[in-house]
Amino acid sequence: MADRRIRITAGAVRADALLDDSDTADLIWKALPLSVAGETWGDEIYFSIPVKAKPEKPRETVDMGDLGYWPPGSAFCIFFGPTPSSRGDEIRPASPVNVFGKVVGDATVFKKVRAGTRVQVERAQPVDEAPR
Repeated sequence: MADRRIRITAGAVRADALLDDSDTADLIWKALPLSVAGETWGDEIYFSIPVKAKPEKPRETVDMGDLGYWPPGSAFCIFFGPTPSSRGDEIRPASPVNVFGKVVGDATVFKKVRAGTRVQVERAQPVDEAPR
């Protein structure tokens, strides 16, 4: 399957991410584009989306730059550092999430985003297919 690249824009911050081949990623890909006011929780941005996914290999800790779906809140989560639940250097969601993708490059750019900032998530053109 071709890379499913998405673009996440929050205020002046923009980053691309790649979705994996999970059922959760499929549901989110079909729901794009999205534009929602984001909330922050430590070094995490999250926002509710119109997707209902079942737990799919839910993870209690995630890696820097992971995109997660939080089933209890139908939320899209971007992880870029410790949360209030973290112990030590780990990145721990409020409760287990379905990891469905990963930010390309430096996810810490999201540290500049404040709660209430509108977050847009859209399909991105692959680099080699960009219009000239």
